[in-house]
Amino acid sequence: MTDDEPHPTTSSAEARFERWRGTVGFVLGPLGGVAVWLWPLPLAGPAHALAALVTWVVIFWITEPIPIPATALLAAAAAIVLGIGSAKEVFASFAHPIIFLFIGSFLLAEAMVLHGLDRRIAFWILARPWVGESPTRILFAMGALSAALSLWISNTATTAMLVPIAGGLLTALAAAQRRRSGRAVSPSDWRYSSALLLMVAYGASVGGLGTLIGTPPNLIGKGLIADQLGRDIGFVEWMGFGLPIVAVTLLGVFILLSLLYRPDTGSLFGVAAHLAEERAALGPWRPAEWNAAIAFGAAVSLWLLPAGLALVWGASAPITRWYDAHVSESVVALLAAGLLFVLPVDWSARRFTLSWEEAERIDWGTILLFGSGLALGELMFKTGLAEAIGQGASAALRVDGLWEITGFAIALGILLSELTSNTASATMVIPVVIAIAQAAGVSALPPALGACLGASFGFMLPISTPPNAIVYGSGLVPIGRMIRAGILLDVFGFFVLWGGLRLLCPLLGLV
Repeated sequence: MTDDEPHPTTSSAEARFERWRGTVGFVLGPLGGVAVWLWPLPLAGPAHALAALVTWVVIFWITEPIPIPATALLAAAAAIVLGIGSAKEVFASFAHPIIFLFIGSFLLAEAMVLHGLDRRIAFWILARPWVGESPTRILFAMGALSAALSLWISNTATTAMLVPIAGGLLTALAAAQRRRSGRAVSPSDWRYSSALLLMVAYGASVGGLGTLIGTPPNLIGKGLIADQLGRDIGFVEWMGFGLPIVAVTLLGVFILLSLLYRPDTGSLFGVAAHLAEERAALGPWRPAEWNAAIAFGAAVSLWLLPAGLALVWGASAPITRWYDAHVSESVVALLAAGLLFVLPVDWSARRFTLSWEEAERIDWGTILLFGSGLALGELMFKTGLAEAIGQGASAALRVDGLWEITGFAIALGILLSELTSNTASATMVIPVVIAIAQAAGVSALPPALGACLGASFGFMLPISTPPNAIVYGSGLVPIGRMIRAGILLDVFGFFVLWGGLRLLCPLLGLV
């Protein structure tokens, strides 16, 4: 579920820009922190020191002169050295229950990808008769498949898995057309190639909004909302607003890409045969796939069970209250992930579904980043810095209505997601908008959700998200086409998020 893995492919121009950006940030970060430290701000000692520290951290997170998780660890240690918080207070955030939900869900996703369960699901869906060889239906199916997989595994893994499949479809189409026409054709000459790959990338980014574990900003939002607002959003409750937003946004992405980059042909001859060959090559289900499916199914069932208990026996029934108190989302994730280490693949060789060497591959950097973000967010409220920022921003921006602040939060989340990782964006923006809402005397829940969801809407540049970088690196998506589609989707996404929260939050009691 991480969205902060290294970008796999960059051009020489991008590499030069990244080097320049990192060099500038390496200098500006410490200078900015020292400048804020020396500035006579009307803040108490710890709040003033935290303001300087946060300035340095934000500059480093945006410019990335060193890895973002490394900045997160240094920030936590610096907060202790500067006397902003004690070691016990700061490091306690790294053992927050959400951390263990991260770990468990990452392990489940790793097993699905490792044993090819995701590819089997993908080929099964694409081989459905209703998809056929229609370019429009294949475009929609690839986007829907990308979004559906990204509900449960990282958007990076989803895109990395689907891009070769999309490339195989395009290669099969080129070969079929070459046989029919007798002349050489290349997928790079087709507008449809860009549409197909962008649909995969954007579908993966959009799909992560639908569940708590879909993308790290969701869990960051849940954690900060629970800690600062005392409101715990459950798995099913999140899906109540997440899935409708995913559906509307995905439909908009499909329509936009269909209009911008119309198919070059009326039928993708040869694609059905290619899919049949690929699916046959997978062979029968292997024990590791069954085990991964069992563990994943157990997790989803237990995450959804509280809603079923409340529906059948009522929210105040003893069994419902016992389950809520003893079987949280984090506990479910760990129990389901634990199955991967006890379900055997080869009992005689004592080989199980997941080994520890394989488990070590999960993205520990995002986990460390999240722990540091929780610590800094907690310190911002404890020292009074968040309140000061909220009051100052509220007066300067002249936005004091609930939905005005929510719109500002969404726009800020989207803007920052184009410049840095969505995890860092959410970590930076959510505490600020909570403080702004509290200073304005309105509910902070919709603005916090707006910032959280907006942080996943980076559609415009290859550096915005790993999915964008992956499809750009394929050579089939020119930068101009990505920017053109991305700008329109950023604007469209803003209105979908604002309208979706405006409609759904009151209905779900999230105001």
